[in-house]
Amino acid sequence: MSAPLLVTVGECLGLVSGVGAGGLAYGTQAEISFGGAEGNVAICASRQGARVAWVGRIGEDPFGDRIVRTLRGEGVEVHAVRDPSRFTAMMLKERTGAGATRVSYLRHGAAGSGITPADLPGALLAAASVLHVTGISAGLSDSSHETVRAAVAAARSADAAVSFDVNHRSKLWDAADAAASYRALAAAADIVFAGEDEAEILVGRGTVPELAARLAALGPREVIVKRGERGAYALVDGAVHVEPAVPVRAVDTVGAGDAFVGAYLTARMRGASLAERMAAASASGAAACLRTGDWEAMPNRDQLRQLRGGGDPVER
Repeated sequence: MSAPLLVTVGECLGLVSGVGAGGLAYGTQAEISFGGAEGNVAICASRQGARVAWVGRIGEDPFGDRIVRTLRGEGVEVHAVRDPSRFTAMMLKERTGAGATRVSYLRHGAAGSGITPADLPGALLAAASVLHVTGISAGLSDSSHETVRAAVAAARSADAAVSFDVNHRSKLWDAADAAASYRALAAAADIVFAGEDEAEILVGRGTVPELAARLAALGPREVIVKRGERGAYALVDGAVHVEPAVPVRAVDTVGAGDAFVGAYLTARMRGASLAERMAAASASGAAACLRTGDWEAMPNRDQLRQLRGGGDPVER
């Protein structure tokens, strides 16, 4: 039998990061890469041994080439529609102070927002063990929202588990507009990930246990509230697990939540216990903070074991 398959559907973007003082407005140097939540999750899961596929739409341009080449190099199966009429979206990242990052997006009219249900590979979704989607793709455009809903419906028809990370982006839509869509996706999901502030968009204010219980009441069997440096809280089939954060000296927290999700889903597909899933997720999220970039610091299995074992997270 083939290994369980994780399928992610969403947007990948070119990434330009300012280097040195002055940011992108005044600096003279920049680093080029790419990012995007669903691609980040795919890379993390692949590095930890999962069989993974990413589905999306990108332009026929250098950033699109880089995304395809790098994902494949990371062991991710790529199902990308190359759109000659649209550009690959971009994000601009700047360090604005000690530990602070500002991200701007150039995505209006980009290829990723033009994805449609027709772009979904039906045979791939039928073979999936887990489908992962986010609130980012739900908020990109009407057609992207429809594509997310279609992917979820196809996965449920195939008896695949559906994973939904709220991943709210206020630059795409405000919380009031997003809330109903998020609740519908959470109700259709088996696994829901949310930060505390994101959970409040769906179910109102409350303590972390109250937020988790209200999210679970929407329908998902597994609810994980990500709390950053305060760890994470899980409510799974009525069982509670509180996971502390792994202490690290954070360089860049962008991508940490995606690393958490990628590790959790990988461990889940292996049949790991809730405690094992949460420990792997917490360690992966911490590892992703050790260097700049959206996905570059995602740990492989050996690095994950090292960090969970309490050893020096820096390889010398």
